[in-house]
Amino acid sequence: MTLSSVRNTIRILIVALAAATAFAGVSHAQQPTDPNTIPDNENLANQAQQQKQKELEASPLTVDPKEEAAYKAFFDTSAQDTDKKIQLGEDFAKTYPKSSYIESVYAVLSQAYYTKQDWKNLYLISDEALAINPDDVDILTLVGWVIPHVIDPNTPDAGKQLDKAEDYEKRAIKDIPTLTKPPGMTDEQFATIKLEKTAEAHSGLGLVYFRRQDFENAAKELQQATQSNPNPDATDFFALGASLQNSGHFSEAADAYTRCSQIMGSLQDACKQNADKAKQLAAQKK
Repeated sequence: MTLSSVRNTIRILIVALAAATAFAGVSHAQQPTDPNTIPDNENLANQAQQQKQKELEASPLTVDPKEEAAYKAFFDTSAQDTDKKIQLGEDFAKTYPKSSYIESVYAVLSQAYYTKQDWKNLYLISDEALAINPDDVDILTLVGWVIPHVIDPNTPDAGKQLDKAEDYEKRAIKDIPTLTKPPGMTDEQFATIKLEKTAEAHSGLGLVYFRRQDFENAAKELQQATQSNPNPDATDFFALGASLQNSGHFSEAADAYTRCSQIMGSLQDACKQNADKAKQLAAQKK
């Protein structure tokens, strides 16, 4: 594999990542209507809000009626009305920064910023959330996943941002097995959520290594991301194929590209073409 081939593969992936991230921003924002659907991050945040509200209602502590009303207005606003949700959340956080509700507000705001692809505010709110709870797995996983997908490698702090994403995903992978099951969730649902969350963390970590052109480690992480995820991401398969190809594992690269080509989306054609090329390289290697 020549250096120019490596660079071409990376250049293609950067374009693919941008397209895939834009699509992901829509797909993550979709709200499941089937009650048997496994909750996504935003539903989990809503469950956390509901549980926090029940705890506070049962608590002997008195909550400021204005604070309670502000939180209820935020809580009752539909997730589909993203702009209003963000405005109410920002107002609440500014007015009641020490509120018992603040963690759940930050959790929902992070999802709203993700939906809007407002990365600057997503990073800012994540810093606020992690200052309260450094082991917030949802924040760690989400931000660690977003950074390598959207980062401009030409910015001066690109290296530091990738270091941050690596740290977040490693912490998430360590903390996910210790999570406590939320009330009202079945063991099966909780196990599935932890599996998906772990896969997301390995996905983000794999993309960090890929951005650094550390193809061996990228392949290891992305293999874990795709093997353990019941809904694997086409971008992960694309990056896995590129990492394996650049590491000289052409047959495995062809398999990854083929899996990518079977997923509907903007990467299908590129993955099919790359699968054919990888198969040719595998045949030449024999």
